[in-house]
Amino acid sequence: MKTSPPDTAEPAAAPAPSPSEPERRRGPLHFLGELPGLIVLALILAILIKSFLFQAFYIPSGSMEPTLKPGDRVLVNKIPYDLHDPRRGDIIVFSDPHPQPAQHQNVVFGFFHWLFQGLGVQHPENDDFIKRVIGLPGDTVQGKGGAVYVNGQKLVEPYLTQTTRPFDPVKVPAGDLFVMGDNRSNSLDSRFGLGFVPIDKVIGKAFVVIWPPSRIGLLH
Repeated sequence: MKTSPPDTAEPAAAPAPSPSEPERRRGPLHFLGELPGLIVLALILAILIKSFLFQAFYIPSGSMEPTLKPGDRVLVNKIPYDLHDPRRGDIIVFSDPHPQPAQHQNVVFGFFHWLFQGLGVQHPENDDFIKRVIGLPGDTVQGKGGAVYVNGQKLVEPYLTQTTRPFDPVKVPAGDLFVMGDNRSNSLDSRFGLGFVPIDKVIGKAFVVIWPPSRIGLLH
């Protein structure tokens, strides 16, 4: 009695399972559903970064030329001054020592104004300033012979392209800073009108130019 040969044919491949209903819904509509959450997350990150780490600032004038030019955008690091006070030679951003009364605005408008200001795309209600630290608390600062003297010692300032007009000796009070712009002939600073800057008004240390692309680079 003959036996039939064993069936050696491979079994047919099982059909691929059809995508489940949740998988079919993935795509543009699914992304749109997640978009509000992504926006909220981005806003939270922006708030944390602006409040504790870095903030962008727009340079509106030529008071810091040639180091900074009008239209530059700089990034300010807030971390160093959590560890120590500003040091001589630092380029700092600080709030107006003599601010105007704040205008009343609703919470939503105020939040977005604060956020866009931190991104460097909107001006603050009261101007922020960017200057270089020259005198520390207790220092005596004087301009004479085209240079600046701190505690009787001539200050070496390789970043300048012009001399400094004479001014009388002034002693920096405790808790304050004496600041000057690098454009010594055209700068509202501690010599003229601005006065001393309270350390608690300092926002942070400018450390890099981030715009325009042709001027990207670290500040020294």
